[in-house]
Amino acid sequence: MPEPRSGSRPTLEAVAALAGVSRATVSRVVNGGEGVRPHLADRVQTAIQELGYIPNHAARTLVTRRTGAVAVIIPEPEARIFSDPFFSRQIRGISKELTAHDTQLVLLLVEDRCDYDRIERYLAGGHVDGALAFSLHTDDPLPAIAARMGMPMVYGGRPGWTAGPGGDDRVTYVDADNRGGARDAVRHLLAQGRRRIAHICGPLDQTSAADRLSGYRDVIPAAGRELVAVGDFTAAGGARAMAELLDRDPSIDAVFAGNDLMATGALRVLRERGRSVPGEVAVVGFDDAEPVAESADPPLTTVRQDVEGMGRMMARLLMERLADGREGRTVPGPVITETALVQRASG
Repeated sequence: MPEPRSGSRPTLEAVAALAGVSRATVSRVVNGGEGVRPHLADRVQTAIQELGYIPNHAARTLVTRRTGAVAVIIPEPEARIFSDPFFSRQIRGISKELTAHDTQLVLLLVEDRCDYDRIERYLAGGHVDGALAFSLHTDDPLPAIAARMGMPMVYGGRPGWTAGPGGDDRVTYVDADNRGGARDAVRHLLAQGRRRIAHICGPLDQTSAADRLSGYRDVIPAAGRELVAVGDFTAAGGARAMAELLDRDPSIDAVFAGNDLMATGALRVLRERGRSVPGEVAVVGFDDAEPVAESADPPLTTVRQDVEGMGRMMARLLMERLADGREGRTVPGPVITETALVQRASG
C-alpha cells in the first residue's frame, strides 16, 4: 500500500480533496452506500489507494450499524477442537467465505457452562453482526441466548430441537446427509458379505451421532441383531467402544464407526486383539477427515462429507441474511449436503 503524502494519518477530507468530490461522497463510497456515479467512485478509490487511507472502524460502525465481524461459537473443549481435523476444516471454510466478504472471524470457545455468561455478554455488546455455531449438544443454551437478543444465527448441523433433517424451516442450518451416509456405509459392509456389523456411535446428545445411528438401524435389521457401543468422537473413545464390543461379541466381522477418529481407535484395538483388517474385521468411518483417513493403518474406508464446503455455505447464508436486513424476511431453510462412500483398504 502506498505511504501517505505526509507524516499524519490521511483523513476523509484529504481523500475528498484529492478526488475532487465532497466529503459525503467519500463517506458513501467507503461505507458501501448507493447513489455514487461510477466514475466518481473510481476517483475516490484511486485517491484512497494513493493516500493509503484506512477507514476509521468506529466511525464506520456508527454509519453502517455493522461491525464487519462474525462470531464462530464452538461448544466443545479446546483439547478436542485442536485435535480433531473436522473443526479446522469447518473453520477454514467459514474463514474463506468471510474473507471474501471482507468480514472478520471472531472465534469463541466454550470450555464449560460458565462460559455462556461471557459469550452472552460479548454478543449483547454489539461486537459482531451475527454468529455461526456448530457441534451443538441438545441442551445447549446458545439458541435461546441468540433468540433473546435477536442475533442472526446459522448453525452447522441439525439443531436438536428440530424433528429431523429438514424438519424446521424456521431454522437456518447446514448439515450432511448423516442418516443416508450411514445407510450407505452399512449397505457396503453387507455387500462385502459381512453379517455381524457393529456400530460405534458418537455422543447421542448430538444430532449427527443420533442420525448416523438411525441410518445404521435402518439397514441392520436385514442382517440380524444390532450391536452398538457409544463413543465420544475421539480416538480414545473409539478404542474403548471397540474393546467393549469385542468383549460382548467376539464374532464381530465389521464395524461402522461414527467418525474417522473413533475408527482409528477401533483399528488400534483390533490390532491389539490380533484381528486382521479387513480380513477378519472390516472397518468403515465417517468424515473422510484429512489426514486421518488416508494415514490410518490400513487406510480407512469412510463416508465423505464436504466439511469445508459446509463451513463456506454456513457463512454464505449468514452474509445473505445480514445483507437482507429486513424485518419479517423469509429465513433460509436447512441445507442438506450429499455424502459419498470412499473405499480404501480397511473396508
